[in-house]
Amino acid sequence: MPKKTKDRLLLASVFVTGAAVLIIEITAIRILAPYYGNTIYTASSVIGIVLAALSLGYYLGGVVSDQYPHYRVFYGIIVLSGFLVFFIQILAVTLLPFFSLFFSLASGPFISSLFLFFIPAFFLGTISPFAIKLCHKALDEKNIAPGSDKVGKQSGQVFFWSTFGSIVGSLLSGFVLIPRFGIDSIIIGTGIILGLWGLAGFSCFSKNKRVSLFVVLLFLSELLFLRFYFTEVKGLVYEKDGLYEKIRIIDGVWKGRKTRFLLEDRSLASAMYLDSDELVYDYTKYYGLYKLFVPQPARALVIGGGAYSIPKALLKDVPGIKIDVTEIEPELFELSQKYFNLQETDRLANHSEDGRRFLNKQREEYDIIISDVYYSFFSIPIHFTTREFFSLVKKRLSQGGVFIGNFSGSLNKKSPSFIWSEIKTFKNVFPNSYFFAVDSPQSARPQNIIFLAVNGAKQFDFGQNFLENPLPAIADLPSKNIDTSNSNLSEYQEITDNFSPVEYLISKVISSLE
Repeated sequence: MPKKTKDRLLLASVFVTGAAVLIIEITAIRILAPYYGNTIYTASSVIGIVLAALSLGYYLGGVVSDQYPHYRVFYGIIVLSGFLVFFIQILAVTLLPFFSLFFSLASGPFISSLFLFFIPAFFLGTISPFAIKLCHKALDEKNIAPGSDKVGKQSGQVFFWSTFGSIVGSLLSGFVLIPRFGIDSIIIGTGIILGLWGLAGFSCFSKNKRVSLFVVLLFLSELLFLRFYFTEVKGLVYEKDGLYEKIRIIDGVWKGRKTRFLLEDRSLASAMYLDSDELVYDYTKYYGLYKLFVPQPARALVIGGGAYSIPKALLKDVPGIKIDVTEIEPELFELSQKYFNLQETDRLANHSEDGRRFLNKQREEYDIIISDVYYSFFSIPIHFTTREFFSLVKKRLSQGGVFIGNFSGSLNKKSPSFIWSEIKTFKNVFPNSYFFAVDSPQSARPQNIIFLAVNGAKQFDFGQNFLENPLPAIADLPSKNIDTSNSNLSEYQEITDNFSPVEYLISKVISSLE
């Protein structure tokens, strides 16, 4: 084979493997998210482990290439990398469910990343120094005079194409692959492409065709294992990797009644009884708190659509109301229409974008703003927990308007505490505010905590009942009230855009339960 062709294939190989590294790194975060959430621990663990693997691969790749500077070894490593990438999927479906039971929110992503991604990334890291060695070897064989071997230029070419491949892999993952294919398909497809690429190169430089046949059979055996390992989830109605999270719709039973559930990653995001429009989860029924202050709202904003349970309830409550809903997962609106009985109406405008970004652009005032993006410890959007976010909400509320937010946390007053830091942050923006424990104010167990703020001076008198027809969940509202007047909030840190260690605070709550 001519030297130019060999060199071009080498550069093409480092491009392909560079793209594979970034595809794996980005999808790795999505692989771990259903088990540990989209947290800073997940992102940091994946990036740290992949970088550690690559750095070790660069070093040992250079050592091995000095010992065995052969094209068949180079392409054999690519074949092995493809096999190991394939193996990520097998480990993900077999190990992650068990790992998530034994390891915490903080340590789990690191340990799981070590088991799943270190070895494939290590072997992919050996490719670039190996390619440089092979280019340099070709010059040595031609007896190029010292000083004219252009090893610097060759090294630059290799790292250019490797890095360019990583750029393409990064953009391809975010803009093409994840929006259109499942994570399973992306990982398996990456493994197959690496395997076929390496196999083609290996076959060109090796006369032993039995090895090639063995590799093909090995990949087929992995495919067969994955095909027969996956079992159908009982009651599964719909399943797909969304743009941000894995979406599942499952039919089951809740409190003895047939119910349809929406799961985002590992969190029960929403649900609907199949025999009525009654709200399923108790915390969602607290949306009715708006009636205490704004009996006839004209405009409402719901941040976080989910299965659109709260927007449906508001549409039913107030015939003339206009509702904006922001839901960052673009498919959920159509899925709610198809599976959760959301009727098309010109009174509801759906916006597929981040709720805080929407508020920044919006200049309309709302009588009600409801935020339901904090439903799980495993997916708390940090930018919805800060003083700056609550200040923005206040600017968009009409005079006398209300904000209702559903948070998860523990009322244990031991510092540091996520929920008490959040209460402090909230009260600093909304002096006229109330807090309700869906289970009990006396419980230190994690539970839903409802935040209520009034953009005005009107007070709620717990000695009277302002609701003509109170919802069952809030009929005993006074007993759910969290009295913060005697709480020393000075010992808790205010949460801001600059300082928001939310995952750290949440991990403290979870570790206390283990």
